[in-house]
Amino acid sequence: MRDKVKILVINPGSTSTKIAVFENENKIFQTNIAHEPEELKKYKEIYHQLDFRKKAILDMLNMNNIKLSDMCAVVSRCGGLNYCEGGTYIVNEKTLEDCKIGIVGKHAASLGPIIANDFANEIGVKAYFVDPTTVDEMQPVARITGLPWISRKSKFHALNQKAVARRLAKELNKRYDEVNVVIAHLGGGISVAAHQKGRVVDVTDSYCGDGPFSPNRCGALPADEIVDMCFSGKYEKKDIMDLLTKNGGLLQHLGTSEVREVVQRIANGDEKAALVYNAMIYQTAKAIGSYAAALGGKVDAVGLTGGIVNDKVLVAKIIEMVSFIAPVKVYPGEFEMEALAEGCLRVLRGEETAKIYKG
Repeated sequence: MRDKVKILVINPGSTSTKIAVFENENKIFQTNIAHEPEELKKYKEIYHQLDFRKKAILDMLNMNNIKLSDMCAVVSRCGGLNYCEGGTYIVNEKTLEDCKIGIVGKHAASLGPIIANDFANEIGVKAYFVDPTTVDEMQPVARITGLPWISRKSKFHALNQKAVARRLAKELNKRYDEVNVVIAHLGGGISVAAHQKGRVVDVTDSYCGDGPFSPNRCGALPADEIVDMCFSGKYEKKDIMDLLTKNGGLLQHLGTSEVREVVQRIANGDEKAALVYNAMIYQTAKAIGSYAAALGGKVDAVGLTGGIVNDKVLVAKIIEMVSFIAPVKVYPGEFEMEALAEGCLRVLRGEETAKIYKG
C-alpha cells in the first residue's frame, strides 16, 4: 500500500448524503448534501434515488476540485442487509442484490454500497462497507424471551458504538478484541451494549420495545398496557408503531424531542421537564449496570457517546451512578465518517481481512 491513500466516504441519510475524503486517518474534506423533501418525493422507491444521489455527490466533488480518480478506495455506510457480524466488508454481488431490495428494511443507507461500487468500478478500485446497521453478534442466551417464537433482536448504533469502543480500547493501550466495555449511545434513540473482546454480545433494541426511553422512542413498556392500547379501538397498528418508535419518549411527555430545549426548560424551573429528563438519565444508568452484569462485572471501561452527551449535567449524573463499575470515558457526538474510513484503512493496510457478505 502506498504511504498516503485517499478514501471517499459516503453516508446516505433519509434527507441528506454526507460525504468526506480522508488522506490516511486525516479528514481533508467533509460536507453534508441536503436533499429537498419535495425532490425526494418524486421517487417511488428509495432505490430510484440512486442516480439523483450519485449526481449530487459528483457535483459536490467537482465544485470542490476533488477528483474521483485520486481515490484508492470508496467506503460507505450500509443498511438493509441481512444480519451479520461486525467488520469491514467488500461490496459483492450479494451485497448489491440485498441492498437493492432492502432485505430487512428499506433505508437510504442501502444506497451506500451501490453508489460506492459504481464509483469504485469507474476508477478501478474496490468498494467497502463497515459495521452495517444489521450487525448481530449477540450470544444465544441473550436472545431468549419468555415466548419461544419471540427472540430479542440486535438493533443498535453499530457503526458509532464500535468506533467508540475502538477509541476507548486505544486509550487503554489495548486492541478492541482485548477489552470488555459497556458503551451507551445517546441520540434520538438510546442503545446500551456489552462489548466483549471485540463482539457485541448483548445490546438494547434501540428502535422498539427495549431499554431506556429516549427523545422520541418509548423504550421498555409494561406489556399489559401495550395490549390494552392495541385492543382499545383508539389506535391502528401504524399509530402504535409510531408511538413506540417516533412519537414517544421526551416528545410525548414534554412536546419536544429537542434536548437543548428540555435543558433550558429545566434551567427555567420546569419541574416536570426535570423529572422526565432525570428519568431518562436514570434508565440509561440502570441499563449500563445491567450490561456490566452481562459481562460478569469484568468491565475495563464505560463509554458515553452520541449527541445528547454534549449535556455536561447529564454526563455528570450518569457518571455518579455508574463510576463504581469502571472508569467512564466521554465521546460527545458521533464518529461514523471516521469509523468508515478507519475500517477501510485497516483492510488496505493488511491489519484486517475484508469479510464476505453471504446474506
